[in-house]
Amino acid sequence: MPTAQEDIGIIVYAPALVGDDSRPLAVVRGMERALPGLRLGWTTSEKEDLIALPHRDEWVATHRTSGGFPFLCNDDDDHLVTVAGWENPNGLAAGNPPHFEVHADLPLDAAGIAAAVDVLEAVAEGARAFWGHATPFNAAVEISRQTRDPVRKPGVPPRGLPALRFSDYIRAPEIPHYLGWLNYWSAAAARAIGFPDPARDADLRSRARRTATGGWVVRLTDAPLDLDNPAHLEALKRAYERFPEIGGRSTP
Repeated sequence: MPTAQEDIGIIVYAPALVGDDSRPLAVVRGMERALPGLRLGWTTSEKEDLIALPHRDEWVATHRTSGGFPFLCNDDDDHLVTVAGWENPNGLAAGNPPHFEVHADLPLDAAGIAAAVDVLEAVAEGARAFWGHATPFNAAVEISRQTRDPVRKPGVPPRGLPALRFSDYIRAPEIPHYLGWLNYWSAAAARAIGFPDPARDADLRSRARRTATGGWVVRLTDAPLDLDNPAHLEALKRAYERFPEIGGRSTP
């Protein structure tokens, strides 16, 4: 079974589920369309035994655990793909209500890398997300260490990356809290951060794709983000410099 260090982690942030919300099933079906041959037809017991779900769609529609949907996976330990969703009680911006998060994992192999853009787009559009990302595990861990606060989380971000602020300093839920390797920005998120700017975003635009809803999937580096690669680290720093809204850095 792949370890977390061999995964591409996908997270998208969306409005909380309401009523008989169809978004969980849209996420699951979208992932299957995006990754050829994928069938998310299993879950696990508390003892982590694999349980087949012969009526998976009905199961997803009726199981609303933690304000989201329970863990699903394929039946392939060598190329494990997983997804789950839940409600996060914290707001994405100052004074905002709880939000819905979807977390998925793809193997960091040739098939996972090739499908990552399509899978991120499918998950984000299915969830009707504000924003999200797909990032290899090791880079994501370092990026998570950028969020700092003199009282709540003192310290210095790694590798000279900028310090990012907690969500209660973010002015709107559409503003991403951080960057990743592949970045999903809804149409509202793109407007909030000023992407694309014809004069400044030619390089990023060349590695970006427009989505059906008017959002964008933007790839920072051609290969999966590796912060031990100086060119990748510089690309991440340039993107933060270009978009000071990200992480609440333009907020007084």
